[in-house]
Amino acid sequence: MNTHTALSRQSRPAPTHVRRVPSPIGRIEITSDGQSITSLAIERDGRLPHDELADSSAPVLEAAAEQLTEYFAGKRTSFDLPVAVEGTAFQRAVWNELSAIGFGEVSSYGTIGAATGRATAGRAVGGAIGANPVPIIVPCHRVLGADRRITGYSGGAGIPTKAWLLDHEGIAHR
Repeated sequence: MNTHTALSRQSRPAPTHVRRVPSPIGRIEITSDGQSITSLAIERDGRLPHDELADSSAPVLEAAAEQLTEYFAGKRTSFDLPVAVEGTAFQRAVWNELSAIGFGEVSSYGTIGAATGRATAGRAVGGAIGANPVPIIVPCHRVLGADRRITGYSGGAGIPTKAWLLDHEGIAHR
């Protein structure tokens, strides 16, 4: 995957730039500090985290909006965007593993746990995946149970959103 990730522990203020884009899974809100993408949220129950803020442009947000539009149109399989997010060392290790899962590929919670040195920490891995602040760009939807079952998803409408993303990428699931 071509996503640039700068997974830092820096404290981040409220987003200085917000951009919303329509998508087949609902509106998507992308935030930025002006240099990097700092979050991505999928509409839930008609709401986004920063609905009260007006859209404000930044080159990185315009690039993100274009790449997301291409992804949903089936014309893009990876993202090339600078990403800077907060998280614990363990969360950042999990998110780095997620970034390595390519379009149309899948991993399991156990595989990611083993790769981060915590092979038996399924719940912790699931928690770190659920805390991913930039879903789709850092593809947490590509993680399934060992039996290829969808076990949950915190973005958008939850499991139906994850199923849509998996189907869009041609990933078999149960």
